[in-house]
Amino acid sequence: DIIRTIRDPEKPNTLEELEVVTESCVEVQEIGEEEYLVIIRFTPTVPHCSLATLIGLCLRIKLQRCLPFRHKLEIYISEGTHSTEEDINKQINDKERVAAAMENPNLREIVEQCVTEPD
Repeated sequence: DIIRTIRDPEKPNTLEELEVVTESCVEVQEIGEEEYLVIIRFTPTVPHCSLATLIGLCLRIKLQRCLPFRHKLEIYISEGTHSTEEDINKQINDKERVAAAMENPNLREIVEQCVTEPD
């Protein structure tokens, strides 16, 4: 429910409407007392999607802000659905790269527009 309303950076649709994220792409495992591992596998609309890294960043930021419990978060592109999935997976799961991306005012503004709940 948290990620279903994230908007696509290019289109007026949500990631759920575009089937970039579905309920089946979310896996939650208990890894300790009151601690969970959340794994998201998203599918870009095209194998060369230039905004796949940005979509992964939006997923991460929204979940970090909204999850009501302690968690470890892993976000991946669904296997075989993007031409540079390995590189993108490294980027969106690297804390330093995520922090650096969110320091960029232009990038931060785009992420905020995508993750803000519609009125």
